[in-house]
Amino acid sequence: MVTATKTVDLVMLVDDNDTDNFISKRIIEITEFAKTVEIKNSGKSALEYLEEHKNDPDKLPNIIFLDINMPIVDGFVFLYEFEKFTDTVKDKCKVIILSSSDNKRDIDKIVNNDHVIKFITKPLTENALNEIRSLDL
Repeated sequence: MVTATKTVDLVMLVDDNDTDNFISKRIIEITEFAKTVEIKNSGKSALEYLEEHKNDPDKLPNIIFLDINMPIVDGFVFLYEFEKFTDTVKDKCKVIILSSSDNKRDIDKIVNNDHVIKFITKPLTENALNEIRSLDL
């Protein structure tokens, strides 16, 4: 089942939907995409995690799968706040939007962000992970 072998150390899922997080985590584990999966149920808790570990690159995620539509700190606010981190954090953490949103304005606004490297429509799939593996991260 697993076609590519490149494994990242740490992935962060940022989504307020527990079912989506469960499905995404399982596909990441089954495909051996990442050694560790960190789940944050809000943009706020994800930003707090990054702030807490900003001086320890080994604890920063290689990839952040970010949902757009979340209460309080949504994907847009997360990206605005993410911009304030040092280059060490921004260079290490690649952001991939993982969303069920099909709002063209949302998608255009978010994919034009310098830190977003890809937009994926939920659910996360093995094919999507293989496409990410093929990117030069």
